[in-house]
Amino acid sequence: MLPGTYKAYKKDGTLYYRASITYKNKHISLGSYATEEDASHAYFNADKLLKSDLSIENAFYLTRYLPFEKIVSLCNFRDNHMYVATPIYLRRNYFSYYLSIQKELKFDIDDLFYYAEKTIMQRRGHLFVNDYGMQVTILSRYGIKPHAVLGRDYEFANGDDTDYRYSNVIVINPYFGVSRIGEAPNYKYKAMIHINGNYIIGTYDTQENAAIAYNKAVDLAWDAGISRNYQKNYINSYSTAQYLEAYNKIKLRKKYLDYLKGFISD
Repeated sequence: MLPGTYKAYKKDGTLYYRASITYKNKHISLGSYATEEDASHAYFNADKLLKSDLSIENAFYLTRYLPFEKIVSLCNFRDNHMYVATPIYLRRNYFSYYLSIQKELKFDIDDLFYYAEKTIMQRRGHLFVNDYGMQVTILSRYGIKPHAVLGRDYEFANGDDTDYRYSNVIVINPYFGVSRIGEAPNYKYKAMIHINGNYIIGTYDTQENAAIAYNKAVDLAWDAGISRNYQKNYINSYSTAQYLEAYNKIKLRKKYLDYLKGFISD
């Protein structure tokens, strides 16, 4: 067998080849290949990379035989003496997660062990991981709700939408059914619920009141027999007594209340 290669067989008996390398007493799998020659090329490319001072960016030309994720892991192990299976490279005070050769995400070191065991995936512009069998958007780690809209519900302080360090992610709106309107410093907060369309519940002076109005609108929708699985808001800054007082005082738009009467009469 050529250096760094060995035979393997699929369940149907088909022969293929695997490549691996040992570096700093760690055995590292490099991948599966159709031919022994390709597996050997992967081994020699990995050996070349580990013995060089090539940067990640300059090492990406080796992707003919090595996946870009493996190149990142090898460079990180070589430079930072820590092997991570996911495409993570440690920087000073933060780390990079390479979603692709062209797209580098940045995270705080506090999140290293979470993403060291998670593969970030992208679909329709949304980034998510599998967590305990569920698909979880990475924005949820910042308290940003599913289906949040950039610029309306959250923003990046430096304008870089690949920089997910906590100091750079600004949550504009942490509540379901609430959006900020107007201009600073005179912001207002619009509450809206979706039934057979979007219905404006009302406009309020604070996010908290708009969030409570949304909760009240959900309760009334359920009372009217609308069996949608709405998620309700939890107001951390309010005690139970404060919440109930605000809930009882908050008024909802008459057009929405009249709309619900149609469901009750049916």
